[in-house]
Formats: sequence, structure tokens, C-alpha cells
Amino acid sequence: MVQYEPVIGLEIHAQLRTRTKLFCACPAEYGAEPNEHVCPTCLGLPGALPVLNQSAVELAVRAALALECQIAERSVFARKNYFYPDSPKGYQISQYTEPIALGGALTIDVEGQARRIGITRVHMEEDAGKSVHGAAGDSLIDLNRAGVPLIEIVSEPELYSSTEAAAYMKALRDVLVYLGVNDGNLEQGSLRCDANVSLRPVGSTTLGTRAELKNLNSFRFLARAIEVEIARQTSVLDGGGQVVQETRSYDPERNLTRSLRSKEDAHDYRYFPDPDLPPLRLDAAWISAERARVGELPRAKRQRYEAELGLPAATAATLTAHPATARLFEAALARLDQPVLVANWIVTEVLRGAELHGIDARFTVSAEQLAELLGLLADGRINGAQAKEVFAAMENTARQPGDVVAERGMQRLSGEALRPLCVAAIADSPSQAAAYRAGKRNILGYFVGRVMKASGGAADAKAVSELLEALLAE
Repeated sequence: MVQYEPVIGLEIHAQLRTRTKLFCACPAEYGAEPNEHVCPTCLGLPGALPVLNQSAVELAVRAALALECQIAERSVFARKNYFYPDSPKGYQISQYTEPIALGGALTIDVEGQARRIGITRVHMEEDAGKSVHGAAGDSLIDLNRAGVPLIEIVSEPELYSSTEAAAYMKALRDVLVYLGVNDGNLEQGSLRCDANVSLRPVGSTTLGTRAELKNLNSFRFLARAIEVEIARQTSVLDGGGQVVQETRSYDPERNLTRSLRSKEDAHDYRYFPDPDLPPLRLDAAWISAERARVGELPRAKRQRYEAELGLPAATAATLTAHPATARLFEAALARLDQPVLVANWIVTEVLRGAELHGIDARFTVSAEQLAELLGLLADGRINGAQAKEVFAAMENTARQPGDVVAERGMQRLSGEALRPLCVAAIADSPSQAAAYRAGKRNILGYFVGRVMKASGGAADAKAVSELLEALLAE
């Protein structure tokens, strides 16, 4: 029996974080009442002319630069003609033969191995509206989304498993969120993926006939849909049939893909340059300025945290999973040069109460509060249990750790203040003291525990241990 290998390419549509739509001044925000954010331009009414949104161009270029693409100094908007109810103009303004960016690559990590996945192109386009089915038995149209700015990022067919495809989409989402280009809200549809899946005999270099899986909006659904489609195409080929080029949808409840329509080729859309929009021309100096604004991307940041700060891979991954978490870590680290201590507290304590949603984040403490608290802990002025108590007391407040420590009388006991407690612990346990002096050194922990209890946890355990050893040696 012939063995097949999957070949996968992804087309990811990312909504750009602009205030207004791509060619008009309507708000691009999510969640408004149906058809509230519309105007003659995005409704495609006669006489309405599009005007390109400069902010959208800036964000598109920034994303393409982060993906190592070559930015075109001249690009052209075209009309992609098709007739769907959610496209009021009867065409979509997109880019075709002359997109804003070509080439590029994105490095992904799968099972500890790094792979560079080629990127064919990045182009700008407007979104369509939304069909709402089943409302009072009818299908209704909401055009709030029509005209919202998107970039489409097309990968080379260089992904060979559902795991790699999900890793690619996640890595791309991380880059776009770090740049502030996209909010990362897959559930709201601001990041959507179409997957082109084909099979070929193992060892062959010829691509098989592909099926396109439309509008996959979660990493889990992307992986599951690809697995289901691979199994379907394998069954077709094993049965002597031929895979048909078509567009399919994924049903997560029944875990299967369904045919939607035959897959169109480019000539079916009758692309031609939009007569209402002149070519977009970008100055080389302006492109260079945008390149400088890209900054450090999440994968590079993870590698730096591991190599330069000595953080474990899992900790570095958690800190860089959201740009706000990385900013909090670096702001606290700038005030307290204890990377492992700061990282561990963010991962174990701070993130427990954090609210992370898309690009937005809210933490219960500030970087200043966290750094001051951990400074008290590192200096031995409070112990770990006290630090957690102080942390809880200052969450969601402007209180400073030093004030909480003073109010609660938490100053750790050290030096000569410990001597009476240590002397009393030895005097109250003569048999244990004799056993220690006879060579049973592990009994020291018994005395440390008694002193810690007597001090209400305020004693410095290390100082207690050292003083007890000295007293027992007398």
C-alpha cells in the first residue's frame, strides 16, 4: 500500500489594530450592534470613494519586516470580484500581482527542533461582512466588519504535520501581538486561518491536489481539522479515487470536514487594479524607520532570557507568552537584579491573579511593588512566608511592601536578637542537645523549628542555624 505524507500551507488573516476601517472613517472596533459601523464607502454605494488608512499601512509593513519580508516600494490594490451576500460591493479590495511584501520566513520550535518556514507573501485587504444564520429562521447580514483592515500572510507549503501547523500559527500570533499589529483574539475572529492540505506519496516532490479548510480560529481546531482532512484524503486515495480541489469547512462537534464549494483559481476572481486607488508608494527611508520600530521578538527574547539570565526554558516561555508579562518582568528586573527570583515570583504568584486577554493585560501588583517586596526578601528582612503575606496584602492596592511589613511587625529577627530564643530552645531540650553533641547532627533541624515557632516565623532560619551550631559546640 502506498504511504502518503501531508503537505500543508497556511493562509492567515490578521485584523490590523487600527481605530478605523481600511478605506473609510467607520470604527473598526468589535462588539457594536449589527450594521452600526457602516457608511456609503463600506456599503459600496455609488459615488463613494475609498481613502487608504495610513495606520494600516504602517502596521502591515511592521509585520512584514518582522517576518523578514522584502517590502515593495510600489504596491497595487486590486478588485477581487465575487458575489457573496456579505460583500456589498460585489468585490473585495485586495492586492494580487503587486503585494506590499514578498518572501520572508518564520522560525518555529517543534519538539525541541527549530524549523524555518518560508513565507510567500504578505498583502493588505479589506474584510467582508458576516452572515448570521438561523436568526428567526432567516439568514441576516452584519456589515460592521466589512472594510476592516487585514493582512493575509501566506506560507510556503512547508509544513508536514498538524503539530507543525499549529506551532506556526501560534508563533505567528505571538509575533503579531508583540508588535501590537493584532490583538490575538482568535475567538472574536481577528485572527483566522485557512489551511491548504494535500497528500503525496512518500519520497515524491510533486504536490498533490489540495483542499482548503476555511476559517479555523483556534490552534486546537486547526490541528484537529488537518488530522481529519489527512485521514479523509488518505481514504479517498486508498480507495482508488482522486482528491478534488475544493473548499471545505470543519465541524468541530462531529469532527469532520464538509465540502462547501469548488475551489476557485485566481482567474475566476477577474482581478484588475482598483481604478479608485492609486499605487501605494513607500519611501526607502520610511521603511527603514519602521524596521527600527520592530524591536525584540518573542523567540529572540526567550533565547536571551535563557542564555543571559540563566532562566529555565519553561520559565522563559511563560514570561514571553504575553508582551505585558515580559514588560513587567523587565521593569521589575531593572529595579532588582535578581532574574531567577523575579521570574519565579511572576510565574508562581503574579500570574495567578493576572487577567490576560488578547493584547490586554492587568496585573494585581506593579513592577515597583514587586521589586521592593523581593528586595526585602533577598536582603533577609522578611522570609518567604511573610513575603507571600505582604504580597496578598498589597494586591490591587497602591500600598508599598515596606509599609505593610512595618504595620504588621514582620521585621525578621537576626543577630543578637536571636540569642535568647536559641539559648531557651537548647535549655528546654537537654536530651536532644546531648544527642546532637554525641554526633546526631540531623537533630539541629529540631532546634531550628523550635526557634522559628517561638519567633512567630520572624527569625532568619540561616542565622538561627548558625547560632545554634555555635551554642551547641560550647
